[in-house]
Amino acid sequence: MLKNLKRLGGDSLLYALMNVGTKLIAFIMLPIYTYFLPPGEYGYIDIIDRWTTMLTFLVFLGTDSALAFYYFDTKDEKKRRIYSKNVFLIRLAMILVIFLLVALLGPLVAHNVLPAENGVFLLYLSVGVLFFDTITALVLTIMRFEFKTLKVVFLTVSKMLLIAVGSYLFLRFIVQSVEAIMYARIITGLLIFLLILKPLSQVVSFKIDREVLKDLIKYGLPLVPASLAFWVILNSSSFFLALMKTPEDVGIYGAAAKFAALITLVTSGIQMAWRPYSMSLKDKPNNKELFSKIYIIIFLLGIIGVFVVATIMPYVILLLKETYYSAYKYVALISAATFLNFYYLIISIGIFFTKETKVISYIFAIAAGLSIVLNLILVPAFSIWGVVAATLISYTFAIVFIFRKSQKLYYIPFPSIKVSLIFIVMIAGVIGITYIQENQLSLWYVAAIWGVLLLSIGVTRIDKELRKKTVEANEPA
Repeated sequence: MLKNLKRLGGDSLLYALMNVGTKLIAFIMLPIYTYFLPPGEYGYIDIIDRWTTMLTFLVFLGTDSALAFYYFDTKDEKKRRIYSKNVFLIRLAMILVIFLLVALLGPLVAHNVLPAENGVFLLYLSVGVLFFDTITALVLTIMRFEFKTLKVVFLTVSKMLLIAVGSYLFLRFIVQSVEAIMYARIITGLLIFLLILKPLSQVVSFKIDREVLKDLIKYGLPLVPASLAFWVILNSSSFFLALMKTPEDVGIYGAAAKFAALITLVTSGIQMAWRPYSMSLKDKPNNKELFSKIYIIIFLLGIIGVFVVATIMPYVILLLKETYYSAYKYVALISAATFLNFYYLIISIGIFFTKETKVISYIFAIAAGLSIVLNLILVPAFSIWGVVAATLISYTFAIVFIFRKSQKLYYIPFPSIKVSLIFIVMIAGVIGITYIQENQLSLWYVAAIWGVLLLSIGVTRIDKELRKKTVEANEPA
C-alpha cells in the first residue's frame, strides 16, 4: 500500500507544482493584460474563455473518462492504441461540427454575447485555439496514463510560458487588442503541436472501429450533461448578480471566486493523478481498504485547507485594491464548494468502475436546476451571500447522492457519518471565523474554533480508520 501511496503522492506533487507554475504565470499576466487592454476589451477575453470552456465539454464528449476506463481495462497495447485513435476521431469530428456551426451562426452568437467589431473573427480564432488545445490534451492524457508525469509537466508549463511571452510581445509591439492574445495562443498551440508530433503520430488515424467507437460514446456521452451542469453552476451566479444586483457585486464575487480557485493548486494535481491511479488499482487485492484510506486523507486535507483559507484571507486580500477588501469573507465557503466539486471525482469510483456514468449527469442536472432556483430565491435578499449559499448547497446535494449511488455499485468501507459530522463542524467553523474577523474580535476566538475542529476529528476517532490493518471490503447486508 505504501508503494501505491508514494506513487499517487509523487505524481500529485508534480502535477500540483505544474498547476502552481501555470497559475502563477496567469497571475503575473493579469496586470499586464489589464494594462494594455481597456475593461471592455478584457471582458471579451473572459467571454471567449467561458465560451471555449463550454465547447471543450462538447468536443471531449466524455471521452477523457471513457479512455481512462478502457485504457486500463485492457493490457493489450494494440487495443489501447485503437481506443486512443477513435478518441482522436471523435474530437476531430466535433471540432469540425463546431466550425460549421460558427460559420452558420457566428454573426448571431457574436451579436448577442461578443459584440465586438471583429466578434465573428474572434469566434473563428477561438475554434483554432480549441483545435490545438484538443489535440494537445489527448496526447497529454495518454502520457498521464503511461505515468510520464515529467513530460506532461514540461509541456504544460512550456505552453503557458509561451502564451504569456507571446501575448506580451503582441500586445507591446503589434496590436493592443484581444486578437493579440488569441494570436499568441494559436502560435503557441502550433509550436506545442510540433513538439508532440511523435506521440501524436501514434493516435492519428482515420479508420473507425465501430465497436470501440460505440464503447467510448456509450461510456462518455452520459457525462456531457454533467459537464454542462458544472458550467451552469459555476457561471450562472455571476449572471444572477448582474441582473438582480450591481456590477460592483459581480466584481466582488468574481474576485472572491478567483481567490477560492487557488485551492485547486492542490486538488488539481491529485485530480490529474487520480484517474489513472484509481483505474490501475481496480483489480488489485485489498484495493477497497486503500481507497477508503485515501478518501479520508483527502477529505481531512480539504477541510483543513478550507480552514486555513478562512484564517488567512483578511491578510491575503490586501494584495488587491481597498475596494475589493470585502471579498475576503466569501472566499472560504466558495473554497469549500470548490473542494466538493473536486472531491466527488474521488468518491465516485464505483460509478466509473461499473460504467454507470449516466447517473452523474442526472444528479448534476438536478443540482444545476437547484442552483438556479436557489439563486432566484436567495440573491434578491442576500446578494453575494445568496450566491455562495446556492453554490455550496448545490454541490453538497450532488456529492451526497453521487456518493450513495457509487457505494451501491461498488461498496467502499468509508465512515460517512463521521465525515459528515466533521464537514458540518467545518462549515460552522468557517462561518464563525468570518464573523470574528468582520467584527474584529480577538484572534483567540479563531484559535478556539480551530480547537473545536481538531477536537471533532479526535472525538470521531476517524484516525482509527487510517490505522486499521484490514478492512472488510464486502458490503454489509
